[in-house]
Amino acid sequence: MYLLAIVGYVPDEMVQALCAFLEFCYMTQCNIHDTHSLAALDDALQQFHNHQEIFHTSGVCTEGFNLPRQHSLIHYVKLICDYGVPNSLCSSITESKHIKAVKEPWQYSSHYEALSQMLLTNQCLDKLTAA
Repeated sequence: MYLLAIVGYVPDEMVQALCAFLEFCYMTQCNIHDTHSLAALDDALQQFHNHQEIFHTSGVCTEGFNLPRQHSLIHYVKLICDYGVPNSLCSSITESKHIKAVKEPWQYSSHYEALSQMLLTNQCLDKLTAA
């Protein structure tokens, strides 16, 4: 839907770059990958990198086109081969643990040499949970 909305309003090469990026994103969500799908995944990423120069030449991104965590995309094929598909991965579990283990104890500390205070807070909370 997004691509259909921008066709004719932006340069064709920009549409091709976004199409390749979206294709890459959708293919990473597959439940099963084989050599053909991994080759297609790598090809989509290569097409995205080939077409992304349009964002610089058109003046959209004068400092260079860089999506957040764009570099990690080049590692997807190898990581899928090593560890399997990233289906159903979510960082919200680790984020909630980070909040309980780091952010809340930081708020309870005096912020001066806070590490020892944070560790003591976590130790006390663990003892309360165990009791």
